[in-house]
Amino acid sequence: MANSRYEYVKSYEKCDTLLPSTYIVVRIDGRGFHKLSSRYRFAKPNDQRALHLMNAAANGVLMELPDICMAYGVSDEFRYLGSTATTDVMRFMVTALSSRKGATCSSGEKGHINNLYNTTFWALVEKAGLSSTQAEKDLKGSVAADKNEILFSRFGINYNNELDMFRKGSVVYRNYDVPARSLGQDSPDERRQRDETAMSKTQREKQRKKRVKASIVVEHIDLINDEFWRRRPWLLSAGPG
Repeated sequence: MANSRYEYVKSYEKCDTLLPSTYIVVRIDGRGFHKLSSRYRFAKPNDQRALHLMNAAANGVLMELPDICMAYGVSDEFRYLGSTATTDVMRFMVTALSSRKGATCSSGEKGHINNLYNTTFWALVEKAGLSSTQAEKDLKGSVAADKNEILFSRFGINYNNELDMFRKGSVVYRNYDVPARSLGQDSPDERRQRDETAMSKTQREKQRKKRVKASIVVEHIDLINDEFWRRRPWLLSAGPG
């Protein structure tokens, strides 16, 4: 491309330098999801086939990109947490998802709130025969207790018995056989900053190879509890363990 008429393209290149010890969160939202739902007749508000497909796409992204620590998905959205990122990495993530129909591809508490609303909304529409406008009007200003009461009293649905994948979303992460971090140890940020400073280039490459070999796990658990992070200290550190 050098010394050619296409050399001007280089002027569009951007510097991808990031601050040290800075995490990147990439949010991938569904595109054309309503059309896809209609075509494959997805169950509302959740379809296990679609959610398993999204999880498989996220699994594939973590396999291809060792610098991605974990992912969280709910509804038609996935969020990826990475220790480093460049334009090329983010572009690849979008491509990888699209190639797996991952565009049908949200965070912990928000996912729970949205799913409770959607579960109640679609029960009113599909079981009670309300229009979308009327269902929205009936739910306007309602809190979680109100929605739980509607589900149980009108439709016999105990929301707590819904699948964890529906209520809590999907957490996809690399798993290592290491002891849980005790509360008295360094915080993940302190540990990560210390490790990045101390590790040589060779050591960082070894850590990267460990991430590549790690097993990738899909679970449906709460992210907002400290216990999740305490038992998986590597998610917020420079490397496994």
